[in-house]
Amino acid sequence: MSDEEKLGGPSVVMIPEGDNLERLVCPDCGFINYENPKIVVGSVCSWQNKVLLCRRAIDPRRGYWTIPAGYLELNEMAEVGAMREALEEACATIDIEGLISVYTIPRISQVQLIYRATVCDGVFAAGEETLELQLFEWGDIPWTDLAFPSVKWALEHWKLIKDLECWSPFTNPSGEDGSYL
Repeated sequence: MSDEEKLGGPSVVMIPEGDNLERLVCPDCGFINYENPKIVVGSVCSWQNKVLLCRRAIDPRRGYWTIPAGYLELNEMAEVGAMREALEEACATIDIEGLISVYTIPRISQVQLIYRATVCDGVFAAGEETLELQLFEWGDIPWTDLAFPSVKWALEHWKLIKDLECWSPFTNPSGEDGSYL
């Protein structure tokens, strides 16, 4: 095959030998382009028994409230990623206290690792992706204006373990797949 005839990378959909799912494969070299879920890391951050929420300045769900969270970077530990996201979105330094939950959102191929954390010094400010920040008492959380179902789940799960020293991580509530509110 001449160089002009080569397709230049994974361009054929097929089931590779030894596999059972269709993948994008390079017909020239056999490279298999495995696509895997995205990992999201975040934290329910508290300060003096109040929860820190960020109003999103970006799509999707611009203007809605969320916890500091975002995609894990390559070569990054999950806890470090959650701390980075809190710093980027809330200009907050946090102490990670443990894993609250592992949520799976198959519709958008995400796995979300959500941690319990405390704002170290009570100092925070809106980062580049945040319109505003606020510490909320539990009864004042804007439940109808939360950005994603998993934010609601994380807050509810945090409430169950906020005073515990040891707990088992939660998963999606029964029957929930993470579809938009």
